[in-house]
Amino acid sequence: MELFRVWIENKNYRELKTYLVQAPVQDIADILNRLDAKCSLLAFRLLPKEKAVEVFAYLSEKIRTALSQMIAEDELKSLVEALSFDDKIDFLEEMPANVVKKILQRTPESERRLINEFLNYPEDSAGSIMTIEFVDLREDMTVAEALEHIRYTGPDKETIYTCYIIDNERHLVGAVTLKDLVLARPDARVRDLMKRDVVAVKTHEDREVVAALFKKYDLLAMPVVDQENRLVGIITVDDVMDVLEAEATEDFHRIGGIKPTEESYLAQNILVVARNRIFWLLALMLSATFTGRIIQHFETVLQGMVILAAFIPMLMGTGGNAGAQSSTTVIRSLALGELRPRDAWRVLAKESGVSLLVGAALAGVNFVRLLLLERVPPLIALVVSLTLLVTVFLAKLVGGLLPLIAKSLKIDPAIMASPLITTVVDALTLIVYFNIASLLLTP
Repeated sequence: MELFRVWIENKNYRELKTYLVQAPVQDIADILNRLDAKCSLLAFRLLPKEKAVEVFAYLSEKIRTALSQMIAEDELKSLVEALSFDDKIDFLEEMPANVVKKILQRTPESERRLINEFLNYPEDSAGSIMTIEFVDLREDMTVAEALEHIRYTGPDKETIYTCYIIDNERHLVGAVTLKDLVLARPDARVRDLMKRDVVAVKTHEDREVVAALFKKYDLLAMPVVDQENRLVGIITVDDVMDVLEAEATEDFHRIGGIKPTEESYLAQNILVVARNRIFWLLALMLSATFTGRIIQHFETVLQGMVILAAFIPMLMGTGGNAGAQSSTTVIRSLALGELRPRDAWRVLAKESGVSLLVGAALAGVNFVRLLLLERVPPLIALVVSLTLLVTVFLAKLVGGLLPLIAKSLKIDPAIMASPLITTVVDALTLIVYFNIASLLLTP
């Protein structure tokens, strides 16, 4: 990266071009994504035409938008036309409306209708990430005819390793791998080689479901059909990897109480970052009203035994961490399809057992610590340790069940992670603590 900057600053374009010709397109795109728009355009101009198209497909939304606004319309049209169809759709979804309008005006009518159809699919649907560049065959073809068809149409396809068999009305009837075709006799029929039980998804299926099916069946590509089982496209594993990365990023943001964004950390505007983070911080700050009211309600208990206040941070912190452990585990299992809302009773049973074991161990260690190291009166140590046991128990139940409740209500379970769980557990911890204290310490 530093060498790249030196070449640009010293106008050493010969060395720069030599590197650009030899380097992998992914590495070039990674460097261009970290440069400013002007330097990126300069390096982009030095790329061979065919390689420029490949690099363009890997550029970030920010740099692609900048380049699209700086280069001539004819050059932009050539770049977009050379993109694979799914990359073209992704590009148009990212671009400002005026750029999209210019490109569509120069696009043939038949392709424009197809692009508009794809752009109308819901953002998180299978239709939004599929491509129309696949190989289709007829079941009455011979292997020799099928291979000749693949040689003729294959260069323009996303993948040729799995071919899909359709009937005269484009209904999906089966699939066959290139390996099976190559190894079969030339006069064998495709119908004798194809598999009829093909795993397929509907155009409006959620892309997370698609990703789960890829993992379950170890697929490299999956057909996408409409409501009448007509083959309209395929989804390839590279697109699914992008989906998994996007979904994981979104979940991490939500777990941290941050509004999800697709921009990289360094590319985000400071005001945008602040806006994305402030909602949950504001909500958590205001939620402290409840914990404050609880403390005020038990003010007489605190006045009679001031030492109790010293253990509040430890109890609330332990409860929050215990709840976060359970919620993280359950959210991950929901994402992998290992758990469903109907498994709530099983989760309740498991978390109950775990929380009692963990809570008892923590309470026992804490009781000994308070007596030997803190020199706390035995009755105070008992109150704190009993509260710790009950807090861990409740926290793990809340952390395990809230994501399942969110899933059943069609809400992202990640929203029920650390911020919300911590707020609920803090309030429960204080209520349990002061009630146990009142019961055991009040004359």
